[in-house]
Amino acid sequence: MTDQNTYNRQLIEEFRADRDKGGGAMKGRPLLLLTTTGAKSGQLRTKPMMFIPDGDRLLVIAGAPTHPEWYRNLVAHPEVTVEVGNETFKAIATVTEGLERQRLWSRVVELYPFFADHQAKTSRQIPVIVLRRLEG
Repeated sequence: MTDQNTYNRQLIEEFRADRDKGGGAMKGRPLLLLTTTGAKSGQLRTKPMMFIPDGDRLLVIAGAPTHPEWYRNLVAHPEVTVEVGNETFKAIATVTEGLERQRLWSRVVELYPFFADHQAKTSRQIPVIVLRRLEG
């Protein structure tokens, strides 16, 4: 996990250093930084991750074989901080369900087919999370 933590730290540093250039990208994919509050620790945790624009919302996918810690954190504390491009804002994270999840999942897989491969490797339904900017 140290290698992944080091990689994530580097991505975060590069993202923040390149803000004036649109925040950078991860292998040609749109990147944001998501800061959650630890479900148990209460400490702030920042993770770089790919996102998919959806109108005025952003979608993130919890595509690991098991629920990642950042997912558990936002379920426990849905108010998050998002850094995308040169913007930083508070948002509410909502785990989609039912028909909305199916519709969004279909769009995600159409844009990025590798997510279907991620789903095939796990028995859990991969969550699609909507990040909606808080007003104010």
